[in-house]
Amino acid sequence: MTPVSAADGVEQVLRILEGRWKLVILFHLFGGKVLRFSDLERAIPAISQKMLIQQLRQMEKDGVVRRIVHHQVPPKVEYCLTDWGQALCPALDALLTWAGQREAMAQPAPD
Repeated sequence: MTPVSAADGVEQVLRILEGRWKLVILFHLFGGKVLRFSDLERAIPAISQKMLIQQLRQMEKDGVVRRIVHHQVPPKVEYCLTDWGQALCPALDALLTWAGQREAMAQPAPD
């Protein structure tokens, strides 16, 4: 990779993951979880229904999330990660580890 192609790649990744709630939604779906829309609403109470729908649709369009529609009454819609979406887990774990190091590095050394 060149610096230019790496920058382009980072820009593309950020476009897929941008949005205040996408990473939160991903964490709720990691580990092969299949959740109904209402389960996601309960798991993320601060998100509006409209925003949850928008974020899920964008992630579905980008190939990160799979939407499963069960044709029944009342309608049942579930969401899970695609294999590609699940593959994000180690990268996001690494980011959490990196973020945790900030606090550890900010602590003064013991005397």
